[in-house]
Amino acid sequence: MQKRHTDRKRYFCELATTSGSFYVDYVKKYKNIDSATRILEVGCGEGGNLLPFARLGAKVVGVDLSEARIEQARIFFLETNQKGEFHNVDFLQMASPRSEDLFDIVLVHDVIEHIEPQFKEAFISRIKMFIKDDGIVFFRFPAWQMPFGGHQQICRSPLLAKIPFIHLLSKRAYRWLLSAFGESVPCIEELLSIKRSRVTIEKFESLCRKLEYQVLDRILWFINPHYKVKFNIPAIKLKLCKHIPYLRNLFSTSCFYIITPQKKVLR
Repeated sequence: MQKRHTDRKRYFCELATTSGSFYVDYVKKYKNIDSATRILEVGCGEGGNLLPFARLGAKVVGVDLSEARIEQARIFFLETNQKGEFHNVDFLQMASPRSEDLFDIVLVHDVIEHIEPQFKEAFISRIKMFIKDDGIVFFRFPAWQMPFGGHQQICRSPLLAKIPFIHLLSKRAYRWLLSAFGESVPCIEELLSIKRSRVTIEKFESLCRKLEYQVLDRILWFINPHYKVKFNIPAIKLKLCKHIPYLRNLFSTSCFYIITPQKKVLR
């Protein structure tokens, strides 16, 4: 397990850096970000992704299932003298806002791959209840078949955390390997949940079509932009096979999407 997974302040700062360097400009292609902008992040963790948007004056709201992460978000925002509203709540049970409290932008960062298959449609569809008529949704996730698409980097075993593609083993072999290296039951269950979820580019776009979302923009990254702050490796977009279904999943370490409900017309 990398130190950043236990040092949550460091993780918060790293996410804020990547968000400020890449996510803000990507979202600004479709939405101005100022004091009139309302932004919701679903699965916000410690809130690092929201910090650069708050610094631009936007009203930011984060929700997360983890009470500990929400408390950390509140503390870290106070330490940076920024305003943010954070709630410990299950998004699938969260009350829909009044019309005047709808959001211009919804962020879903590294979340969809953690949602069990039977809940994915309800999750993505429910976002429509929270955005304005001209609102947009920013999704970011790793393609399932990419070297670390199984999130095995969270393993406590230094060896397992660095071995690519082990998440593509059969469920039985994967569970055995994780157990043999002494991973905890909660870690094993989380990794097996991600394996069940297995979000590919094709599956995500199919869900968008089925749930009547329009894909406004997509960037597939060969080198994840977050690797710049983590490993000082420059971000590189995928070019050679980005239009080849299935093969592109092996090389897409990060997928950026801007989507909007089809029934809603951007102004």
